[in-house]
Amino acid sequence: MTCSGADAVATGHYARTSLEDEEVFQQKRIKRPEGLFRDRFEVRNAVKLLQAADSFKDQTFFLSQVSQDALRRTLFPLGGLTKDFVKKIAAENRLHHVLQKKESMGICFVGKRNFENFILQYLQPRPGKFISIEDNRVLGTHKGWFLYTLGQRARIGGLREPWYVVEKDGTKGDVFVAPRTDHPALYRDLLRTSRVHWIAEEPPAALVRDKMMECHFRFRHQMALVPCVLTLNQDGTVWVTAVKAVRALAPGQFAVFYKGDECLGSGKILRLGPSAYILQKGKSKSRVSTEGPSDGPGSGPGLGPTL
Repeated sequence: MTCSGADAVATGHYARTSLEDEEVFQQKRIKRPEGLFRDRFEVRNAVKLLQAADSFKDQTFFLSQVSQDALRRTLFPLGGLTKDFVKKIAAENRLHHVLQKKESMGICFVGKRNFENFILQYLQPRPGKFISIEDNRVLGTHKGWFLYTLGQRARIGGLREPWYVVEKDGTKGDVFVAPRTDHPALYRDLLRTSRVHWIAEEPPAALVRDKMMECHFRFRHQMALVPCVLTLNQDGTVWVTAVKAVRALAPGQFAVFYKGDECLGSGKILRLGPSAYILQKGKSKSRVSTEGPSDGPGSGPGLGPTL
């Protein structure tokens, strides 16, 4: 860190690193080499970002884009403590404002304001239609596709049963919805990220050697880690194949990767594979085609979308 000429910065994030506090002050300032495949001799002592002792409060998700230079000059005093123990320390030292402070959830700068009204202060409404993913039936209208994220409930006027956002067409302004919170249109097992920011080793040796690597990922803070397989592309992007389809993946979110306690880094989700619903339709159409009386073996067209 170079801010104010300080040797290190202490932060209240719940996270840890592979360096002891004393080591932070003892290390020499060596500029880390740039590039996709860095000289591994130069970076063999890279600092790892580790999950906090309090798994519920762990904030490595938000630190997954931190640079190596910044990480090696950062102290995390709360990393080995639970939130309850921190509150106990605050109480013993009469820091009542810490005890009374509510947990920060959601988009903190929006506060308690209505999210739709907040966004429409900055963006012009772009009316569009809510369309059923199953039969293309128009169910209602909305003020803008950008007001919705995949997986959220769409409150559609006149309908009592819940419908959930599964696709968005930014060109036409349509929002496609499905009934039930567990509809297969909400589930996918494949995504592609932007070039991944790897924290300690870029890219990990196992991924370079085998072009594939098993690990875990999450795309929302506090969600359970999902087992996956990464496939490395030449441009530094990765394909992420989840062992089991996950709900409500959305472009623009970050896929954050973990190996044990270590947070490896992250990449922005750019593209999604087909939903479980599309894959089911494809299998159904293929089966009908191949079983038809006038069709020869293997003549069905299938539906497998390409990415």
